[in-house]
Amino acid sequence: MALATRKKRGPFNPSAIIVNGTLLLLVLAWVIPTIGLLISSFRPRFDIQTSGWWTVFPHREYVPVETIPLPEGDRTGVMEIRGASATFEQFRQGITSPDGQYKIVWKGNRRLGTIEIQEQVWTWGSAWTLENYEQVLQGKTFEIKRPDGTVEVVPGDDLVNAFINSLVVTIPSTVIPILIAAFAAYGFAWMRFPGRRVFFIMVVALLVVPLQIALVPILTDYVRLNLNGTFLGVWLAHTGFGLSLATYLLYSYISQLPREVLESAFIDGASHFTIFTRLILPLSVPALASFAIFQFLWVWNDYLVALIFIGSKPDVQVLTMRIADMVGSRGNDWHLLTAGAFVSMVLPLIVFFSLQRYFVRGLLSGSVKG
Repeated sequence: MALATRKKRGPFNPSAIIVNGTLLLLVLAWVIPTIGLLISSFRPRFDIQTSGWWTVFPHREYVPVETIPLPEGDRTGVMEIRGASATFEQFRQGITSPDGQYKIVWKGNRRLGTIEIQEQVWTWGSAWTLENYEQVLQGKTFEIKRPDGTVEVVPGDDLVNAFINSLVVTIPSTVIPILIAAFAAYGFAWMRFPGRRVFFIMVVALLVVPLQIALVPILTDYVRLNLNGTFLGVWLAHTGFGLSLATYLLYSYISQLPREVLESAFIDGASHFTIFTRLILPLSVPALASFAIFQFLWVWNDYLVALIFIGSKPDVQVLTMRIADMVGSRGNDWHLLTAGAFVSMVLPLIVFFSLQRYFVRGLLSGSVKG
């Protein structure tokens, strides 16, 4: 007869509860507003202006079920309506009936108006629309019908062109520094040449140079070379600003690869270029993917470098610049701002979740030997 064994429990660990609880709070602090923005991006314009995003979930809400005329007599003091006694100002705010079954709300002023009897029922907001995304993505004009029947004509924001411009800027600005840094990291790790240590120290020292102090000198050179306002200028800027981190990160990973593999390749007569392309690159995929995530997210979300080196030309504006213009011109149109925000988030999320399995391995590159 088999005896049931009881799993031995470990000692109570309060630090684990604190850590897990803190992480849970951080996750909720990020996720809840994000869910609210996502829901708002699919809600109609006037629903956003009149109710919160959480009203799309089932909740209890007062809805009018009956309308009665204003009470006769003096309306400046305390009045009694359906068993509830209150002043005009209190009825304007809403008074709950003595039995708690309904709410009495005064609509209008003291002389003209009505009394609404409202009951609390279960309801939820079920209106959804894709017009918000259509308006921010396309450049044509749209007609918006207000609740009072009037029609408003508004222009589209044409984020598609800005989205394409961001791709044109981000992909080369991610690929170019990765390729250059991979070659440099391999040279520092496995090639012997005079001044190797000095050059590597200089590369690492560039990590502490603030980005902002280099913008004006580079912009001056770009104006002389006619590179200002071009994609090439932005590619070169992002490549230069990202090379130091890329070289250091890839060096930490490549220098820890097994020496025996490279020595066997050298014995077989392989050149440095063959070893780099056939061995180093395939083995360094975690580090390459980790830096690709960093660089892609940085360039995609960049506003300062694009503003300095591209300027305000509409045909070459990137997504962050167009969204900044929307914030200035449509500060109250939350239905458009939330839709534009999620348009800018789609591709970074795809990139991150596609490469996340390499992310931690790349971050830990070079931290453990053996």
